Amino acid sequence: MTESQPLWTPGPDRIAGSRLRSFMGRVAQNCGMPGDDYASLHRWSIEHPERFWSEVAAFCDLRFDTRGEVVLTDADRMPGARWFPGSTLNFAANLLKFRDAHPAIVFRDEAGRRTELSYAQLYAAVAQLAGALRAVGITRGDRVAGCVPNCPETVIAMLATTSIGAIWSSCSPDFGVAGVLDRFEQIRPRVLFAADGYRYDGKRLDTRPALVQIAARLDGLEHIVVFPFLDSEPDLSSIPNARHWAEFIATSQATEVEFAELPFAHPVYILYSSGTTGVPKCIVHGAGGTLLQHLKEHILHCDLGRDDTFFFFTTCGWMMWNWLVSGLASGATLVLYDGSPFKPDAGALWRIADEEGITIFGTGARYLAAVEKSTFTPGASCDLASMRTILSTGSPLAPSSFKYVYSSIKSDVALQSISGGTDLLGCFALGSPLHPVYVGELQCLGLGMDVRIFAGDGQELPAGHKGELVCTQPFPSMPVGFWADENDAQYRAAYFEQFANVWAHGDYAELTERGGMIISGRSDATLNPGGVRIGTAEIYRQVERLDEIVECVAVGQDWKGDTRIVLFVIMCAGVALDQSIKDRIRRSIRTNASPRHVPAKIVAVTDIPRTKSGKIVELAVRSAVHGEPVRNTSALANPEALQFFRNRPELA
Repeated sequence: MTESQPLWTPGPDRIAGSRLRSFMGRVAQNCGMPGDDYASLHRWSIEHPERFWSEVAAFCDLRFDTRGEVVLTDADRMPGARWFPGSTLNFAANLLKFRDAHPAIVFRDEAGRRTELSYAQLYAAVAQLAGALRAVGITRGDRVAGCVPNCPETVIAMLATTSIGAIWSSCSPDFGVAGVLDRFEQIRPRVLFAADGYRYDGKRLDTRPALVQIAARLDGLEHIVVFPFLDSEPDLSSIPNARHWAEFIATSQATEVEFAELPFAHPVYILYSSGTTGVPKCIVHGAGGTLLQHLKEHILHCDLGRDDTFFFFTTCGWMMWNWLVSGLASGATLVLYDGSPFKPDAGALWRIADEEGITIFGTGARYLAAVEKSTFTPGASCDLASMRTILSTGSPLAPSSFKYVYSSIKSDVALQSISGGTDLLGCFALGSPLHPVYVGELQCLGLGMDVRIFAGDGQELPAGHKGELVCTQPFPSMPVGFWADENDAQYRAAYFEQFANVWAHGDYAELTERGGMIISGRSDATLNPGGVRIGTAEIYRQVERLDEIVECVAVGQDWKGDTRIVLFVIMCAGVALDQSIKDRIRRSIRTNASPRHVPAKIVAVTDIPRTKSGKIVELAVRSAVHGEPVRNTSALANPEALQFFRNRPELA
């Protein structure tokens, strides 16, 4: 098989039966869209954004309280465009529009626990908790935070919060005290939801000591509501203002949810930048834009519906949790998992996929690479008959992982590599039911997203040329703004400083002749040896093919007036980095990338610093190599890994 041949092609029945194909027929009939293929639909969606997003809202059953006549104003301004300015809705009401016996949430964890909630049970639980929040005075605009595992109580707390019009913000309990305070001190929540602890890799981790410190530092915090996760009745006596979940909800007898009627752009979530270059930025997302973007991506791009069982391996500190939970608006069954994906072994999540009948399985590219390196073969050990789609994100998916999915997981699955981020709480490029899968490519640009590739001078580049991923038109899930950001100064600096009135995303990418995209890494981490710009993902694709290498990171080191590439590798257990392996690495990179990609130095390390969501932090590595301070190490999941990159004699 050559790289120009697809790994997988959807059959005619799958294409014809997809919701995307139905949507195309609707648009052709209602709006006179010319053409009947995806390229025509995408072109029409960016040429007629008001009509496109209005059709998405209707087709995907976005429920307004009041539907205004205007869809978009100030369309030539970024930021500044306003979507559905005269319309009102409630975020939680859209996620709770189904109230029947159909399973809404299935919870699994590494200890083998399983619980299930129907849509009716979920609605009842949200009603009671929302009543308790109202009883303590929580109202629209208040912040409610969660330091929480990925479990049903977290979803209930978010929905109760947003039903009132308060703003939800969450992180996972492994962030530690400093990481939690870096985020929540900025937004000053009135209520904090937390668990008494969590499990990971067979360990019981008690979070109550951390909650004592957090409670002492968070100004304005009035209530800490703790639900049992490790123990059935945890002792909360040491935590100021702490109450048991059962005690807190017992103050409410509400059986119906009072959904606040709110403007389309009313804040619903506060998410955070990685925080590896300073205190995390607080990114505020609006209810309507988030809903509309997620409905489009779920229903049209992922073909999600009521009969689907939808899973994404994520924590509550990663935007993919927010993205997953919006699947309730499509009536799907969500599978939540908390714990290590390798407990008891690399087959843990795949066995759950079989047991729960997961149809759409989402995870990070790093996880797929780790399974590939393990001795477990999902396709040989599990049935996976129900699995229709695999989603991958978090970092570029290596070509070897594309091939591994089809050779060792499932040959007839739709593999969608997707890319976007916390900044837009959605995707710029992703997949569709209509597109074949090619090695290393994201299948298509997102509908309604005017994505292009720019050179450094702002000139648009044709397909096959690498440059900055940009978006030249407003889209509904653009942030409302940053928290406490006077005159949107931080917001503008983050996305609109590089090119006037154009969103610059910070990804280094290229479009393909087929209409797909290849991501080569973050543009702020690109390498510039001899003044030639190189994406780190281009190197990783070659290195990670070697069985001896677990993972790697490449950075540019300032050297004798130029930049040289330094490659750090984690070796498999029992394997030493010798000259023969170095030669194979260099030969693979030279042959499959270019001579300019070949690293000047290759160094073995035992760990690589990464964010809480698992992304490798190349900028932190570069700073450590140069002996510079790494700001805000509390944003790292493993800051101790930085020691492996400082004062290396090989780099002197």
